[in-house]
Amino acid sequence: MSEGTTERPQLERSMGLLPATATNIIGMVGVGPFLTIPFMIAAIGGPHIIYAWVAGMILALADGLVYAQLGAAIPGSGGPYLYLREAFKPFGLGRLMAFLFIFQIILVAPLSIAGGAVGFADYLGFFWESMSPAQHNVIAALVCVAVTALLYRDIKSVGRLSVVMLAVVLLTVGWVIVAGLFNFSLKQAFDFPPNAFQFNREFFVALGATSILAMYSYGGYNQVCNIGEEIKDPTRTMPRSVILSILVVATLYMLMTTVILGMIPWQEAQETRTVASIFIERTFDDPTVGLWAGYVMTGLILFVAASSLYAVILGYSRIPFAAARDGDFFHVFARVHPTKNFPHVSLLVLGAVSIPF
Repeated sequence: MSEGTTERPQLERSMGLLPATATNIIGMVGVGPFLTIPFMIAAIGGPHIIYAWVAGMILALADGLVYAQLGAAIPGSGGPYLYLREAFKPFGLGRLMAFLFIFQIILVAPLSIAGGAVGFADYLGFFWESMSPAQHNVIAALVCVAVTALLYRDIKSVGRLSVVMLAVVLLTVGWVIVAGLFNFSLKQAFDFPPNAFQFNREFFVALGATSILAMYSYGGYNQVCNIGEEIKDPTRTMPRSVILSILVVATLYMLMTTVILGMIPWQEAQETRTVASIFIERTFDDPTVGLWAGYVMTGLILFVAASSLYAVILGYSRIPFAAARDGDFFHVFARVHPTKNFPHVSLLVLGAVSIPF
């Protein structure tokens, strides 16, 4: 947009159902489930974390249906920012609520992105056991830089790359599931302790704590709402992508957890921090082959972690853009790339601010 013009910058509607759903799924299936499964087992005290995955799915669907309705009704950039502004506008509080949301996003977005990058560096420890704290932090920062660079392109290219990333995510989770189906013990996987069937206060307290961890792994089903202005046929595409992504991811999580616990006793699984890599090692009789398979799985999980950050940064970068375009944030964030037509200033600033976190 040239200086002095009042033309409102617009983004291109070029992302269909497949790339929109892919963006949601890769945002959900990051390093989260591979890191949280051991913590979930410890929180609930046994292999019955399937309860938490089901509870998390129900909560995600309840929230996802709200986002699906709002996204279809108000298919613009910024997601919750836009919904809050429009919902409270009749009461004269639209801009105030929008400002409060942007204010907390400036803190939450870099922390969320940095958390994913730190998770990447943590899992890299499977390869690099002697990594120092300084090296760990540099790796996390470089991941932020690399993913931001991948997003520095038009939305069609972003969507195509999302589909490629989805294929690798499905390959990774699919490998765990298929490998486990031929080796796992159904009896061990469902060897629930007696308290798993005692639906008392202690059970629901443990289930609540475990479900919070599950929701961390489900988070991301609403990413498509942040890029609503770039979605084709948004009234149909956005609701479908939200619901499809939750159902697909819930199915994958439950299957993956079942086969993992069918090979690794839950008492051991709760102590490891690289459960999927160790699991893949054990699917091979030859220890050397198993070790190399574990390395390959770790590499795939690292790719999955980076893919999740790709979706997260993409969604968050549209929020300051939308606010700036409406006059609720610094005007510089409303700028779009002159040839690739995406909010490049918002993207670059968000990626850069995440690095020190």
